[in-house]
Amino acid sequence: MMPWTDRAGRFSPLKAVVFVGTLVPAAMIWWSWEARLLGPRPLTVAIHETGDWAIRFLLLSLAVTPLRRIADWPKLIVVRRMLGLAALFYILAHLLLYVIDQKWDLWRVAGEIALRLYLTIGFVALLGLVALGLTSTDAMIKRLGRNWNRLHSAVYAIGVLGAVHFFMQTKADVYQATLMSGIFILLMLYRIAHWRGFPMANPLVFAAVAALAAVGTAAAEFAWYGLATGVPPLRVLEANLHFAFQIRPSWWVLAIGLGVCVLAFARRRTGAGRAPRGRRQAAGAAA
Repeated sequence: MMPWTDRAGRFSPLKAVVFVGTLVPAAMIWWSWEARLLGPRPLTVAIHETGDWAIRFLLLSLAVTPLRRIADWPKLIVVRRMLGLAALFYILAHLLLYVIDQKWDLWRVAGEIALRLYLTIGFVALLGLVALGLTSTDAMIKRLGRNWNRLHSAVYAIGVLGAVHFFMQTKADVYQATLMSGIFILLMLYRIAHWRGFPMANPLVFAAVAALAAVGTAAAEFAWYGLATGVPPLRVLEANLHFAFQIRPSWWVLAIGLGVCVLAFARRRTGAGRAPRGRRQAAGAAA
């Protein structure tokens, strides 16, 4: 089965578009390298870019299930594995470029991973993604049975490790790390609400999830600056209330969450509009 075909071997436009999309960041990094657009330290920039895209594709894979339910798009599930494997590809490229940066000195690489906490955390996340990638085939799903779901629930811990690694390696300007962490918080809060049995068809539930995720994002940013940097965290918190210079990540997370709320409301209205027609047709058939 090719990446752009479904299980029956037919061409799938959805899978084809997503497959091409997973390759675009790698192509852009390569083109920027060849065009000498990555600055005086192109290898360092490429290392960071591949790591960033690994986290982005991991978040996209986690977003598939909520979007499938909200948009009533069951076929979306067919690209979840592809997005997860894309995250694995980029994190392996991230490690490979780091090894190249260390002049292929594997002993030095191992020593750095063992001694630097943020590298240790990132490497554990990488090992977790490798384990999930190796067990993502249909054969392994059948072989592991119920244990497959238990194993792949580790993706949530991997997401946490990835976010912590992102914060620690960024050090000063953690805007992107905060934004990615906020989106992860949003996705986790949605899952918690779903597991707790909240009526996910109700847009008010989504609005509450969005608000809580925005607060959690601001709290994560506040905690990071308070614990790990010399920047006064209250100044960062105050910056969330000023829009002249830059819109802080918490507001973007709120906007994404409310956008999902609008989508849920639209789906609810569309479903409500279809229901009466369905009842009328059933009544006509009975008559």
